[in-house]
Amino acid sequence: MSDTRSKDEAAIRAVLTGIYQAWEASDADAFVADYIEDATAIQPGTYRRSKEEVRANMAEGFASYLKGSTTDDEIGSIRFLGRDAAVVVSRTGVLFAGETEVPADRVYNATWVLEKRDEKWLLAAYHNSPANAG
Repeated sequence: MSDTRSKDEAAIRAVLTGIYQAWEASDADAFVADYIEDATAIQPGTYRRSKEEVRANMAEGFASYLKGSTTDDEIGSIRFLGRDAAVVVSRTGVLFAGETEVPADRVYNATWVLEKRDEKWLLAAYHNSPANAG
C-alpha cells in the first residue's frame, strides 16, 4: 500500500473512531461531525436522507432507547474506489447498559461510503442489515 493510501486508511479509521466515540458520549452533533450534508443512512425499516435527519434521529435515540448504550464495531475491510472514495465493510452491534456481549440477533453487517473532499474524508452513506438474515 502506498504511503498516501496508508494515510488515507488511517484518516478513514479516525472518522469511524470519532463516530463510535460520539455514540459512547451520546453526542448526536459529534456523531455527524464528519457527515456530508446530503449523507444517507439506511437501516432496516429506515431511510434518512440528510446529515440533519441522522443527527435528529440519533439525538432522539440517545435521549431514550439508546441511553447508556455503546457499539461493538470491527472493521473488516477498506476498499478504495479511485482517489477520493472508499467503501468500508464492518460488523457492528449495539451493547445496551449492563450487556457485555451483543446478542447474535443484533449483529449487523455495515457498509460505509466515504468521500475525500478538500483532503478530508467524510461519510457520504451508511447501510446496515442483520448479519444472520436468511
